[in-house]
Amino acid sequence: MNRNNFRIFIGGALVLLGVLMLLERFGIFRAAVEIFWGVIFLAGGVYFLYRFALDMSGEWWALIPGLALIGVGASIVLPERWSGLSFLGLLGISFLAIYLSNRQRWWAIIPGGVLITLGIVAALTDMYGARETGGIFFLGLGLTFLLVAVLASMQWAYIPGVILLLMGVVLGYTPMAGALNYIWPAALILMGLLLIFQFTRPK
Repeated sequence: MNRNNFRIFIGGALVLLGVLMLLERFGIFRAAVEIFWGVIFLAGGVYFLYRFALDMSGEWWALIPGLALIGVGASIVLPERWSGLSFLGLLGISFLAIYLSNRQRWWAIIPGGVLITLGIVAALTDMYGARETGGIFFLGLGLTFLLVAVLASMQWAYIPGVILLLMGVVLGYTPMAGALNYIWPAALILMGLLLIFQFTRPK
């Protein structure tokens, strides 16, 4: 897109936004502005996905802003109860897609699994009013590390994977759930130290 076409696009978008604002003020088209911004974010996401499609090996990073923007657009357009799942879930899928585009980028499985887990937790909270979701969070983290162990042949990942699964079962489905407030931060510290050790140890 050259500079003149970009200016025409911006000008047309501003005109459309103004018209939609007037329609909303007159009560003709409700939520028009929200839909406009939702479409803008969706279009931005499609642009980044297009860049990725043109060069999957060199432009793999475009998956992250692409699906993140689509998630933001979807959270604006869809009902509010879907906002957490749409944004976090799509952002997590972007990292899994990065791994699938190049199996050497195994690290992308971890943020992908964590974000998808958070999206599921958000959906359970927003749609069903679930409060005790700590067990589900730990189960999701455990499954994420087990995927790292199986798909990337990282044997060390079995340790946090099994520990987190056990914590999810114990804390989510036993009276010990109150201890979650203390074990959760400790688990995050442990996972961070394991990742640091993995990258800094002598090869």
